[in-house]
Amino acid sequence: MLFLLLNAASDSRLHDGNCSVLEEKVGAEEALENGFPSSEPSPAAVRGDRREEDRKEEFVVTEKMELSPSSSVIAQQTWELENNIIPMDTPSTTADQASDAIFYYDESAQTEFQRSKPWVNDPHYFKRVKISALALLKMVVHARSGGTIEVMGLMQGKTDGDAIIVMDAFALPVEGTETRVNAQADAYEYMVDYSQTNKQAGRLENVVGWYHSHPGYGCWLSGIDVSTQMLNQQFQEPFLAVVIDPTRTVSAGKVDIGAFRTYPEGYKPPDEPISEYQTIPLNKIEDFGVHCKQYYALDITYFKSSLDSHLLDLLWNKYWVNTLSSSPLLGNGDYVAGQISDLAEKLEQAENQLAHPRFGSIIGPPQKKKGVKIRHREESPLAKITRDSAKITVEQVHGLMSQVIKDILFNSVRQANKSGVETSGPEPMIES
Repeated sequence: MLFLLLNAASDSRLHDGNCSVLEEKVGAEEALENGFPSSEPSPAAVRGDRREEDRKEEFVVTEKMELSPSSSVIAQQTWELENNIIPMDTPSTTADQASDAIFYYDESAQTEFQRSKPWVNDPHYFKRVKISALALLKMVVHARSGGTIEVMGLMQGKTDGDAIIVMDAFALPVEGTETRVNAQADAYEYMVDYSQTNKQAGRLENVVGWYHSHPGYGCWLSGIDVSTQMLNQQFQEPFLAVVIDPTRTVSAGKVDIGAFRTYPEGYKPPDEPISEYQTIPLNKIEDFGVHCKQYYALDITYFKSSLDSHLLDLLWNKYWVNTLSSSPLLGNGDYVAGQISDLAEKLEQAENQLAHPRFGSIIGPPQKKKGVKIRHREESPLAKITRDSAKITVEQVHGLMSQVIKDILFNSVRQANKSGVETSGPEPMIES
């Protein structure tokens, strides 16, 4: 079919070229009769040249459109790059089978690993988490569907040395409020039925953890979360806790996620370096600070296979239009207003502490005394407020840049088509 179209196009161009030659001859004869010099092109020849240039430009534009990837593919690839998702090759060769071995479940090896219980002697045994792209997407979509209410689900997978591999995830009929979410009797019944049905279908992976959402206030474990995770680690080891912030995910354009495990009761962890700073609302700081030494974070990486790629394509083709048309400035208005209000409360608190210095210094970290070693310098409250305000500003600027780019991309083309005037470059056309 493509060969026939190319032949037809070449015949059409040949016919048009012959017509142009005839028009040039007729134009030359008319020019001689009317007294025009034969070296200047006639109006008919100019019209023929313009038609030929228009055909060439149309052919080049069509060829570029055919070679350029679609918007949905670009959006999906951008999402995968931002979240560091590692593709796994299709197991067509022996080398590929080794790279795709992460999807193979060895029940005897898993049973032997659980019997050895290496985490008993080393509370910090598990250090890494590998999450499949499909499980990540399912957890984020579920967390986003809950809005400002916390949701909960379970993760299925296996262990590989000091790494916990999350292969799949499923939601639970559980909802919570603020920093409290736990399952009830109907949720436990649903867990058992789902796990048994999965094993009957050939999915032998066991439950390796639970996930829940913290909409708008970061990824960390509250007091209720710490108690729940400790209880799970006592009876269902190995077990993992994952927290997702769907609001910050939409605002930043990257999945805001954290994976944690709690220390045994009575265990005093060694001094660890200060982790990456994250914004905690003022009304949650107390709950965060009380329990922050009872658990530790694990490194998270993501992976996908050819089967995951196919499923991701199906999901992305359904939602990419909504992603392109959505705006973090419009969809997260309440979240931004809450952030600014929280920032104002923190500034007011810092001002009160400055007026009463006996409550502590806020200008800078405590001074080092002779003979005393300060291992980790903590930032002053004003420095943390500066970080929070910079984060809000950067997210708003990114949202505005996205809106301007989409306006230039769509509105300027529409206005140019309406006016019919050729423009030298795209200009934003914002309609009121």
